[in-house]
This record gives sequence, structure tokens and C-alpha cells, in this order.
Amino acid sequence: MLKKTAILFYSLFTFTTAFAQHETAENQHGKPVAETSELSGKEERTREVKEFVDHHILDAHDVALMVKDGHHIGFPLPIIIYDEGFHTFMSNTKGVDGHEFIHGSPVESDGKFYTLNHEKIYRTDSKGTLTLDKDHHPTEKRVLDLSITKSVLTLIFVAVLLIVVFGGMARSYKKSLVPSGAAKFLEPLIIFIRDDIAIPNIGHKYKRFMGYLLTVFFFILLLNVLGLMPFGINVTGNIAITFSLAIITYLITTFSGSKDYWKHIFWMPGVPVPMKFIMMPIEILGTLTKPFALMIRLFANMTAGHIVVMTLIGSIYIFENWIAGVAFPFLTFVIYLLEVLVAFLQAYVFTMLSALFIGMAVEEHEHDHAH
Repeated sequence: MLKKTAILFYSLFTFTTAFAQHETAENQHGKPVAETSELSGKEERTREVKEFVDHHILDAHDVALMVKDGHHIGFPLPIIIYDEGFHTFMSNTKGVDGHEFIHGSPVESDGKFYTLNHEKIYRTDSKGTLTLDKDHHPTEKRVLDLSITKSVLTLIFVAVLLIVVFGGMARSYKKSLVPSGAAKFLEPLIIFIRDDIAIPNIGHKYKRFMGYLLTVFFFILLLNVLGLMPFGINVTGNIAITFSLAIITYLITTFSGSKDYWKHIFWMPGVPVPMKFIMMPIEILGTLTKPFALMIRLFANMTAGHIVVMTLIGSIYIFENWIAGVAFPFLTFVIYLLEVLVAFLQAYVFTMLSALFIGMAVEEHEHDHAH
């Protein structure tokens, strides 16, 4: 299915590009000046789409629900920074030039001025001057940013939602074992995680880890689903988030490891002594590559999905012809449906691999039972 979709996408994209180029060549043949103007316009639209996609996958200091007449409609978020003391103000605070902080205007706080550049906060002067180095990065001091950003707000929302929903389910099960309300929809998923993920991978010790496996599955699933909404939410496409989730799995695996687990890492049984010394660093490295794979897999899949969908939508604006107007909305719809599948699949894969790594750590080997 994926291969067929990729082939279809490539064919339509190639055809659309060729059609656009052919149309451009005809114009160039007859009106060279108009051709130069059209190319410039297309390049400008491509640049705008690239900036839009980059902005979409980044975290932000405000929540923009929609754009009307060039203005973002949404609500501001609190800015909390530490720079020789805490400084707090809202992201829509008017700066010294009358514009809002989120639009790059420098804001004064306790005699210091701060400005926002590509969602990073720098200390600057009263004019908001930023000096760029050869890589176009500001040389001014970056401050410690502890703000409630769009991703942080989403994390809090999902955490509260999980507590409310599953807390309500727990109370309802105390009254009756017959599922009611949200339990009717969520109980099959909970049983699936228990019977098809936890028990096969962890064994009889699975109950100790069911709380974590259920939490991480529904947490990632909700974040992935929210990422499909048109609000620019891309929490699981933030490598800091996937790193934190992977570290939690790594810590659980490390502190739950049995004697056999650590013995296989530091003194591999059943191999000659020289091989034990060779295997030791390899096994230690293996404990680190597992959480690294968890982190990269979720981050890369979700980020790539957002970029593909947004690029397809932007291509309608870039090409501006009837083929693009038909082909790219259709492709966007197909890829969007795949993204819904990926949202569930990535939550399942992260949970399944976490259970697998935990199961490998708590496993008791048969040679111990023989004694």
C-alpha cells in the first residue's frame, strides 16, 4: 500500500512539475519578461511555503488557531525566563516599538531588554539589535527559557485529560465491573496492551509495569492525534520529548534488571574468558542504543509525517494550476489517512519496544531454575 502510494505520488508530482515547466517554457518563448516574473513569483511562493512548514513543526510562545487578513487569531502564553533573576510577562506584551514580543519587538523587564528570534529568547538592547555570526546565528546572550510554550501547554492538557478520564474509569469500576462511559471504548485497548504487549514480552511480572505501559501508550497516542489537528501542534516531533520518554523506559529497565541481566552484560556466561572482556563494552553500548532507537524512531516518523502533509498542502499554492489543485488535495487526503494510522502505530511500537526491553531485563534464565 505504501509503495503504491509512493509511486502514485511520484508519478503525479513528476507530471505536475513537467506540466508547470512546459507551461513556463511556452510563456518564455513568447514573453521572456513575463517568464522572469513568474519564476520569481514561484521561488517566492516556495520560500513562503518552506517558512510555513518550518514554523509549523517548531514550538511557539503563543497559540495561533487561525490566520485572518495576515493576523494570527489565538491567545498568548506566559514568558518565564531566568537571567540573573526571574522575569515574567505575556508573549503579547507590547515592546518599545509598539509591536508585540512574539513579533520580535524588544520588551523591557527590570532594566533589561529581551527579544524573540526563531522562538529563542535573547538579551538585547532597547532597539532589539541582534548581531549575526557567519552561520547567521545571533551572538547575543541566550537566556534560560522556562516559558509555558505551546508544547508545554499541550503536555499539561494531555496529562490532565488522562487523569480525568482514567480516574473516572477507576471510580466506575469500583461500583461495577461492567464498563460504562469512556471505558466502553478504552477497555478493548487496555486489554490489547495487557494480552498482546505486556504478557508476551514481560511474562508473569507484567503487572508491575502495566501502569507505565498504559500511560506511555495513551500519552503518545493523544499527542500524535492532537498533532493531526490544524493548530501546528508537534509535540512528539520534538526530540526533547521523545528523549524524555526514552529515558524513562531506560531507567525502568536499568533499575528493574535482574541478576541474570547484569551478569549477561558484564560477564557473559557460556563464552571463553577473553570473549567476556570483548562482549562487555558491546553489551554496555547495547543498553544505550535501545533508548536511542526509541527516541529517534518516534521523533523521525512524526516529524516526517508533518513535513510531508504540510509540503503537499503548500504545493497547491506553489504550482497554481488545475492539476495541482486536484492532485495535491487528493494526495494530502491519502497521506493524512496514513498519518492517522501512523499515530496509532507509533504509540504501539514505542509501547511494544518498551515492554520488550523491560522483559529482557527482568527475565529469569532457565539455568538458575535448574539449581
